[in-house]
Amino acid sequence: MGVKLGTGGAFGGRRRGDDDLVEAHEINVTPFIDVMLVLLIIFMVAAPLATVDLGVDLPASTAEPQPRPDRPVFVTVKPDLSVAVGEEVIARDTLTSALDGATQGKKDERIFLRADKAVSYGDLMEVMNLLRNAGYLKVALVGLDGRS
Repeated sequence: MGVKLGTGGAFGGRRRGDDDLVEAHEINVTPFIDVMLVLLIIFMVAAPLATVDLGVDLPASTAEPQPRPDRPVFVTVKPDLSVAVGEEVIARDTLTSALDGATQGKKDERIFLRADKAVSYGDLMEVMNLLRNAGYLKVALVGLDGRS
């Protein structure tokens, strides 16, 4: 709500000796527009920062190693894209049965997945999808220790 102050005339001010002020029934949209422009600028600056366009080299890690179980189950993807459970190279279609044998059917056991540096990301994701479809949802990626 606003009040018009003036020295007379048809649009406000005093009317024949009245000391009352006339109310203005107009909405002041200037602060609203200012806030909208500031938000527009913030989103215009922040939107390009939301995308990631960086090349990555993932094999080394500086994270603290987690304690290993007594008998970890390793799934290895070799450079020729063959898959091995433990030391035994297997066909991809027998991965589920080989993992069931290695884990005694315990689907909640953590599977350690390691891949050669030459294996593409898409091929690694294929193996991870095979693990998920087999019911093994706890997958740990194994990398080299990059700490000096």
